[in-house]
Amino acid sequence: MKSTSILSLVVTVAVPHVSTAFTATRTPIHRCPENARIQSTQLDLFGNAFKNDDSLGKPQNAGLTNGPKINEVTINGKPAKAVAGQKVSKVLASARVKMTYSCQKGNCGTCEMLMNGRVEKACLAKIPQGKCNIQTY
Repeated sequence: MKSTSILSLVVTVAVPHVSTAFTATRTPIHRCPENARIQSTQLDLFGNAFKNDDSLGKPQNAGLTNGPKINEVTINGKPAKAVAGQKVSKVLASARVKMTYSCQKGNCGTCEMLMNGRVEKACLAKIPQGKCNIQTY
């Protein structure tokens, strides 16, 4: 028995007074010729939609226009750099000062230290504006 590559399907729909026949055929897939392929991967779907508007002027630094305000911080007598509002735990880590933390929520008190003469918890405290003196235990 010989197999064919064309499959025919005939469906007849019976409607009162009307009869319609649908035929679906499957043909072999033909390969696309080389010259019909897309040569470029560039998509120009949006055109100039995301191009900067010249009337806006020179683009500015979004965020810290004047740069971060660096405070003078001393940790155990050694100078360090910190930004006002930065977490003390991050400043201690960047200055390579060892501090023990347990809960990281301020409940246990293992990270207590002196900041400007007051007892603070390093996991919750933030660097104040101006000079700051930190003493760890």
